[in-house]
Amino acid sequence: MPTKTPLQLGMIGLGRMGANMVLRLLRDGHRCTVFDRSLPAVDALVKEGATGATSLADLVSKLDAPRALWLMVPAAAVDSTLAELLPLLEKGDTVIDGGNSYYVDDIRRAKHLAPQGIHYVDVGTSGGVWGLERGYCMMIGGEGASVTYPAPKAASPTSALPSKATSTADPTAPDTSSRWSTTASNTASWPPTPRE
Repeated sequence: MPTKTPLQLGMIGLGRMGANMVLRLLRDGHRCTVFDRSLPAVDALVKEGATGATSLADLVSKLDAPRALWLMVPAAAVDSTLAELLPLLEKGDTVIDGGNSYYVDDIRRAKHLAPQGIHYVDVGTSGGVWGLERGYCMMIGGEGASVTYPAPKAASPTSALPSKATSTADPTAPDTSSRWSTTASNTASWPPTPRE
C-alpha cells in the first residue's frame, strides 16, 4: 500500500470545531499551521504539534505554495477574512470555507476569486463535539481539481478528516461543481443528543 504524503493545511479560526479538526489532522501525521485572533487558542495547538501564526500574513508565509487555507470562522466574518487574505494569496492557492455560509455567497466568492487563479471550495462541515474522535460529515462543492488538490496523494479527496467518501457529482455534466458526501461512521452509534 502506498504511503500517503502528509497534507499541509492552514487553519483560520480555532473555535471548538476548527481546533478539533486540527487535532485530528495532527494525529494522522499531517502538517497544520494555525491562526486565530485568540492567541491562547493558537498556543494550545502549538503544544500539540501545530505551527502557530501571529497574523494571516504570517500564516500564509509559513505555507508552501500552492497553499490550502481552511476558514472555520462565522459566516458573517468570511468576506472580511477573505478581503484581508486575498492580497496575500497567489495563483493556484485554494481557500476552503468550512463554516455555515449560505451557498449563494459561496458561489459569488468562487466567481470573484476565479479570475485571479485562486480556487474556492465550500465545505459544509458537521460532527460537533464528537468529530475529533469519530470524524466529520462534509458536503463539498467546487471545481473538480480544487476539491481534490488538498488531499494527500493516493487518498480520496477528503480522507484526512472523514473515513469514507462518495461522489454525488455527474462527471460528464459540463460546468457543474463536484460534490462529495462524506461520513466517518454510522451515526446510529453516536451517543444521544442531550435534551433539556
